[in-house]
Amino acid sequence: MKNSKFSDSKILAILQEQEQGVKVADLCRKHGISEPTFYNWKSKYAGASLSELKRLRELETENARLRKLVSNLSLDLDMTKDLLTKKF
Repeated sequence: MKNSKFSDSKILAILQEQEQGVKVADLCRKHGISEPTFYNWKSKYAGASLSELKRLRELETENARLRKLVSNLSLDLDMTKDLLTKKF
């Protein structure tokens, strides 16, 4: 997945600017983003605080690590079963 050039805190600051009454088109032009990107951020980060976003990122990272671990163990188990079932 591509990393964003905007940090979570910057995204929240942009969303808060819009809540204060700044037009979306002006915000997008000012920060160099497209309107669809703004609305994607708004749907994803609406009502979230910075601490919640940091915790979410940590959980996503841990989840990815655990998924990789499970897939490696499953592969090892399949290889072991294949070796044990072969007739020599």
